[in-house]
Amino acid sequence: MSSVGLVLGGGGVTGAAFHFGALLALEMATGWDPNDADVVIGTSSGAVVTAVVRSGALDLDALVGEARGHEELARSLSERIYRRAAPTGLMRWVRRGILPAVRRPGIQVTVGSPAPYTTAGIVEWLRVETGTSLDAWPNRPTVIVAYEIESRARVAFGTEGSPDVSLAAAVAASAAVPMVFQPVAIDGRHYADGGVASGTSADLVLGSAEPLDLLIVIAPMASLENRRGARFYEGVVDRLGAQALGAELDRIGAEWPDTDVVVLRPDTGVLEHTRPNPLSTSAAVPAFLSTLQAMQTRLADPEVWAALERHLGSPTRA
Repeated sequence: MSSVGLVLGGGGVTGAAFHFGALLALEMATGWDPNDADVVIGTSSGAVVTAVVRSGALDLDALVGEARGHEELARSLSERIYRRAAPTGLMRWVRRGILPAVRRPGIQVTVGSPAPYTTAGIVEWLRVETGTSLDAWPNRPTVIVAYEIESRARVAFGTEGSPDVSLAAAVAASAAVPMVFQPVAIDGRHYADGGVASGTSADLVLGSAEPLDLLIVIAPMASLENRRGARFYEGVVDRLGAQALGAELDRIGAEWPDTDVVVLRPDTGVLEHTRPNPLSTSAAVPAFLSTLQAMQTRLADPEVWAALERHLGSPTRA
């Protein structure tokens, strides 16, 4: 039986929809349950979906709940995800974000900023879908990536030497998008979206005791294509995401040359719905449906299908 790693990158609300579409397409096509992955690494929205996967709750109900219709679902998602909170932490932002950025400009300037929402709503939604599994850590290897504001460093919850936290706390921290969600305090330290360090953190699979046979990376914010009429920042975000992922995959390839790697990224059809605003709840269903269509083509690619067939048993090509 092949060992499989699963990396779920960040990408906002539409990125989560992309994860749902890609994972359900994989399961329909191959019969492979993503929860059977030997290790799962989740960042930001990928951390949220990781919790769903490791709780065995990956299905359409987890995405749409009891909503009937597109508008009702968008409203329901918005109520779940965007819970208002009084912005706090101005001085922390000045000390940990603005002043360091004077010496070393970068996305870290946004880290620790006051924000209008709290990730508590996301955690409560996950509790409804997954039950009590959020109160402990999954039995199978699971990594949730966040960014610690005080040390300005990536933290991989679930790995040796990282803080001992519940899955709920780790996901809340990883999903705290700067300027949108407040940083999450854990034992006196403050954490923000793991995507500040890397949109995927695929290199963390190298912490596995043995090389994996197959690595599946789902990267909503590392597209290699450009949609017509894209805003200027869309290409910048994807280029940075693709470059970071490329460097991570180069490192993995150097240390594990025999590992097959399958990367699933949005094509232009998916980008029409996941951009320009990845945080849009009204775009979740269109993003999900376009992902299912895109995966028909991507999974049928001869190289991709051969890798899936080698490691996931006897795919059905459904």
